[in-house]
Amino acid sequence: MPKYIIERDIPGAGQLTQAELQGISQKSCGVLRDMGPRIQWLQSYVTGDKVYCIYIADSEQAIREHAEQGGFPANRIEKITTIIDPTTGD
Repeated sequence: MPKYIIERDIPGAGQLTQAELQGISQKSCGVLRDMGPRIQWLQSYVTGDKVYCIYIADSEQAIREHAEQGGFPANRIEKITTIIDPTTGD
C-alpha cells in the first residue's frame, strides 16, 4: 500500500500536554480500528503549529475519511514516492 505524509495545521501543537497528545492518539487509534486494515498510522512529528503524520493507506480518500471521522485537519496530503537517507549516497 502507498505511504503518505499528512500536514495538519494545529495552532499551538507544540504546546499540547502529554495528556492532550494521549487523547488525540487514542481518538485516532479508535477511528483506525473502525476503518480496518486499509489504513495504518506509523508516526507523527509535532512542531510549533503543525503535526506531520506518516500513514500507510490504500488511498488518499482513506486519509481524508480518517481525518473527518477523528475531527483532525488534513491540510495537505502527499503520496510518498521515494524515501532517502544518508545511506542513499553510499
